[in-house]
Amino acid sequence: MNFILFFFLILFSFNSAFSHSGKTNSEGCHNQKSNNTYHCHNKKSSFKNNISSKNIKIVDGDTIVIEGTKIRFSGIDAPESFYKGKNQRCIFNDLIVNCGELAKKFLVELIDKKEVICKLEKNPDRYNRKLGECFIDGISISSLMVKNGYAFDYPKYSKKKFAKDQKHARENKLGLWKMKFEFPWNFREKIRKK
Repeated sequence: MNFILFFFLILFSFNSAFSHSGKTNSEGCHNQKSNNTYHCHNKKSSFKNNISSKNIKIVDGDTIVIEGTKIRFSGIDAPESFYKGKNQRCIFNDLIVNCGELAKKFLVELIDKKEVICKLEKNPDRYNRKLGECFIDGISISSLMVKNGYAFDYPKYSKKKFAKDQKHARENKLGLWKMKFEFPWNFREKIRKK
């Protein structure tokens, strides 16, 4: 009897050591806050709106093309490489730089032929781009872009999901935070008003 009780006690301890209290979505997946990864517990799960490839075209700091599908990273905003004929500029030590190109270059180096997996939202944006969050090695590309200072939490759409990453970049003066810049949404608004 003691052996059976001991066996169940060990089994229960082992099981709870490998479980966690994170809520999962209908696919059995969730964002793990402790290490900022996205993973699934249901190995049979296959998102209906997933796309992945190693053949990626980088459009700018928050938009990529996979297998002919243009994907805009939801919840973040990166400086514009080219918007209505204008490049977004930043100032670094009195030098004018194309901060849209800096963000794009960082994303190119970040992805560097790795497999990108994107979880797409149901509805496209107003420009008919797919919206989604993309991952390399289980880590959110959006989070990495914001945390390194090459994109910004877009509170209008993110519900401040990337606010901690942005705070980290700002406090450590990473990426664009070591320059004078305009938030991309302010830059676009200014261009639209001209």
